[in-house]
Amino acid sequence: MTHVVVAYHSGYGHTLKLAEAVTAGAAAVSGATARLLDVAAIDEGGWAALASADAIVFGAPTYMGGPSAPFKVFADASAKVWFTQGWKDKVAGGFTCSLNLSGDKFSTLMYFATFAMQHGMVWVGTGTHASARPGDPNGVNRLGGFLGVMAQADNVPPEQSPPAGDVESARGYGRRIAEKALLLRR
Repeated sequence: MTHVVVAYHSGYGHTLKLAEAVTAGAAAVSGATARLLDVAAIDEGGWAALASADAIVFGAPTYMGGPSAPFKVFADASAKVWFTQGWKDKVAGGFTCSLNLSGDKFSTLMYFATFAMQHGMVWVGTGTHASARPGDPNGVNRLGGFLGVMAQADNVPPEQSPPAGDVESARGYGRRIAEKALLLRR
């Protein structure tokens, strides 16, 4: 069985909505399991789950051009894992959400990719063409993110935003991550 852990922080619930979609997508792959891990409340059990994972997907909102502070605290706390190369060769990916269409989300995804590379992980992009209708909230990959999933959420409750296309992008990405982890495990 291949294990995927979605290690995320969510400030207002919008990023959690994406994390749940990534988890559901990964869990839908035959031979894979997936679980959510809120890095703001990580404990020894969470670190153990990360240690036994075949894939880790990082997620956080983009605040001020980078991931949220609770995510950075988690990243810094992974130094002991880095020292022992505990995540080396695990599959990695990332997703982020912000209020603005751009919001400098690319900076957050680059942070995640650099973080993964520091750990010797194998990064997986979205593998999805950009939507032919970028303004359509139901379009998959409507923001044209290839490094990882980019989502935009309005300043409303997470039940209302991010839109269906962004959530479906996250679900598809979860499937892709689990499929690549299965391939590497073989």
